[in-house]
Amino acid sequence: MFPRWMNPYVAIVLILVSLGVTGCETTSSSPTAVNPSLPEGASSAQLRPGDALVISLQGIPDPSQHNVQIDDEGIITLPYIGGIEVRGLTTSQLSSKIKSNYIEQNFYRAIDVSVTVTERYVYVGGEVQSPGRIEWTPDLTMTKAIQAAGGFTLYAKETAVSVVRDQSAYTLDAKLAQRSPAEDPRLLPGDSLQIDRSAF
Repeated sequence: MFPRWMNPYVAIVLILVSLGVTGCETTSSSPTAVNPSLPEGASSAQLRPGDALVISLQGIPDPSQHNVQIDDEGIITLPYIGGIEVRGLTTSQLSSKIKSNYIEQNFYRAIDVSVTVTERYVYVGGEVQSPGRIEWTPDLTMTKAIQAAGGFTLYAKETAVSVVRDQSAYTLDAKLAQRSPAEDPRLLPGDSLQIDRSAF
């Protein structure tokens, strides 16, 4: 097995050293795991399905205040003028649009409109303790949303969290995000998280 002139102990040391070098090379060449980047999408100032709004109509004979929520199609409904497409607008743009609708349809000659966003949400479903809506804040990340939903169940597939934004889905590793904050993306209002059940 070894040359007759070689001390068996020296041969064993040489083999172990070569294995150690090979192991180091393999480790250093392995790629660093990263989560896919989520697209920026619409600005958080823009209105999205699920946003809750308070709309005040003033300067008219019958001033009123309306609590509405933008539906899945991006529409709200107001008295007389019916449905209005609001997805992607800012609150000031929506105020102007509502005002124009009431005046152009001859309901009022003048009207003051103010729009306030009261609540915005993301949605967490699947293998979490308390699936449902989570109130959005500017610092809300994927792992924070999961924690707010009570954390994973025992059966959750934590390495494959589906994040849906603007009708596109992205698969992220929550365990990686917990180890490395740089891999824990911030969420936008209207984002949905779905955690599937692990096969094991």
